[in-house]
Amino acid sequence: MKSMSQSALAFSYLAILEELVPKICGMKLKRNKIVLDLVSEVITKAFSNGRNNGSFENLGYEECSPSEPGSSIGAAVAASVTVPPSSDRRVTFSLAWDCPEVRFGDKTYYKRYSKYYGTLGDAAGNIASDAIFDHSTWESQIESWQRPILEDKRLPEWYPVTLFNELYYLNAGGTIWTDGSAPMQSLASLGERKFSLDKSRSHLDNAINTANHKNIAIEILERMTSTLEKAHIPLTSNSALGSQLLQDGEENIGQFLYLEGSEYLMFNTYDVHFYSSFALLMLFPKLELSFQRDFAAAVMMHDPSKMEIMYDGKWVPRKILGAVPHDIGLNDPWFEVNAYNLFNTDNWKDLNPKFVLQIHRDIVGTGDKSFAQAVWPSVYTAMAFMDQFDKDRDGMIENEGFPDQTYDAWPVDGVSAYSGGLWVAALQATASIAHQVGDDEAAAYFHTKYQKAKSVYATLWNGSYFNYDNTANSSSRCILADQLAGQW
Repeated sequence: MKSMSQSALAFSYLAILEELVPKICGMKLKRNKIVLDLVSEVITKAFSNGRNNGSFENLGYEECSPSEPGSSIGAAVAASVTVPPSSDRRVTFSLAWDCPEVRFGDKTYYKRYSKYYGTLGDAAGNIASDAIFDHSTWESQIESWQRPILEDKRLPEWYPVTLFNELYYLNAGGTIWTDGSAPMQSLASLGERKFSLDKSRSHLDNAINTANHKNIAIEILERMTSTLEKAHIPLTSNSALGSQLLQDGEENIGQFLYLEGSEYLMFNTYDVHFYSSFALLMLFPKLELSFQRDFAAAVMMHDPSKMEIMYDGKWVPRKILGAVPHDIGLNDPWFEVNAYNLFNTDNWKDLNPKFVLQIHRDIVGTGDKSFAQAVWPSVYTAMAFMDQFDKDRDGMIENEGFPDQTYDAWPVDGVSAYSGGLWVAALQATASIAHQVGDDEAAAYFHTKYQKAKSVYATLWNGSYFNYDNTANSSSRCILADQLAGQW
């Protein structure tokens, strides 16, 4: 920006507000148009003054009484800087807010950043200060990270830009990152639950008559504290909080949530995380392992509470032991899974194999043996759950004539290219995981099943591609573009 007659150019938008607010104070505005007209008038005057005088200062304003306590009208930050001809100057502003809590119903979680800035909600100034002093370093690190991709001439011009731009969703996809501690139950959740501060009348009498004459007020406060502490005992039982699978000495990186989309309001939709998880593993591997621990814990959940299925109107258990949930929930994540209710996903054929494949890939990608040991029981349980879908005991699962996989508008029946391919790959992956955790008997068992399923899957090959499924339906010879999803 070049100077205006070499005079000090004051970026004083505060003056605009000082002109605008008095006109609004005390007036009962009935239409937004009045406000817009006032804004237009003041801004026009401000920039006219800036053009004529080289400054936004000295606009002039009428006195106005302060706003009422607890209310706010507006705020602004101003900085003045001299810009010599043919040069530039940079003024840095930082805006921050500190909202450390996330609440779902009666449960409260703390966000990850609160580990560094506290949980009181008074750290906005410190956050803004850190941003002002460190933002140049952050930007430099981002540029260093992106540069090898941006300068790779082998890639088409559109690809690097798209690659980096799409990463926005990891941050802006309704994202929540907790500090990893268990949720605390709020006092409001006590509802009409009755409790007594009086353990017993005789206990109070004894307290009064004791030699030290303990202060009764302190006694009552101690009992109140004890009662409230019990109400705030962390909730972890029968939940999908994977932090309970951490081994001694392992870092608790926290829980990570992101929505499937702005129209699909479900956290951590697993059938599509199958595809996006590569980015999380490559860039934030500890978050990816935390994500998978949550689903490993979810496999072991059993929630018999009923939910209505939109497809057929039936009421089914929300989550059956051994099934991988479709998502981690919405209204009460980790505790009330499966916000999706179009179909009963306990009968889907792709979720459990996708769980096993992601676990195997993450073990290979990180080399984390402790993670492998912690999730192995869930892997075994998830694979055992799938046995019920192998009706003819030939080692291959069969689809059941409805959309029982991620493509929930496409019915599939019998042996299928999509679910079948995932199953074959999952059997091989399970054998590999078993070997890595030292369960050689299980490794041999799943390898044998893999060989059987592989031969059945081969019958779908028609010489050019794998048939959609092995029925005589009109769609059976369709080409499913995702037919090799198990081939990573």
